[in-house]
Amino acid sequence: MGTSTYSLDPGAPDAAYLAFWQERHLCTLTTLRPDGTPHMVPVGVTYDPGARLARVITNRSSAKVRHVRAAGEQGAPVAVCQVDGRRWATLEGRAFVRTEPERVAEAERRYAERYRRTPAPNPDRVVIEIELTRALGRD
Repeated sequence: MGTSTYSLDPGAPDAAYLAFWQERHLCTLTTLRPDGTPHMVPVGVTYDPGARLARVITNRSSAKVRHVRAAGEQGAPVAVCQVDGRRWATLEGRAFVRTEPERVAEAERRYAERYRRTPAPNPDRVVIEIELTRALGRD
């Protein structure tokens, strides 16, 4: 990332942008409630540019899961963001709730790699996969 604000292809980030998403940072996820108002919560996020995905592990009964599911088959428009001083990065796309064990396991593996801690076992865990359409940032 240079010293400016810019947009880039989420499937082909520059080295600095990707490195920022590999650092350990708390992020936010913004979903939309059924009435259209934003719901923003702190989360851990992993970024997989090769698959054009961001992933958030969570409990199947969470509000964020309800909001994504309420959007229907077309997925929910969402954004994840992280900030470190003046640096920030946002990933936008369509979110889908995935329950397949292999997808949840992959999300847990990536979470453990980025955050350097293995998530506690949780039989109610699901993954919100965000099919990325936009990446923004400033360094």
